[in-house]
Amino acid sequence: MYHLITFYEWILIAYALMSWVPGLRNNQIGKLIESVSRPFLSIFDPLPLQFAGIDFTVVVAIIALNCIQRLLLIIA
Repeated sequence: MYHLITFYEWILIAYALMSWVPGLRNNQIGKLIESVSRPFLSIFDPLPLQFAGIDFTVVVAIIALNCIQRLLLIIA
C-alpha cells in the first residue's frame, strides 16, 4: 500500500507539471494522468488554495496523502 500511495503522488506531480507544457493534456498519457488524478484533487476544489495565480491544490493533496501513508504505517 505504501508504494501505491507513493506512485499516486508521482502521478499528482506529473499532473502539476503538465500545466507548464501547453497541449500536454491533449494526448493519451495526459488524459490518463488527468482522469486518474482529478477524482482525488476534486476533494480539495472547494478550499481556497489559489494564491497569486498559483494553485496549491496538488501540494495540499500530496500532504494529505503523506498523512494517510503515515497513519497506515502506524496502524500496520
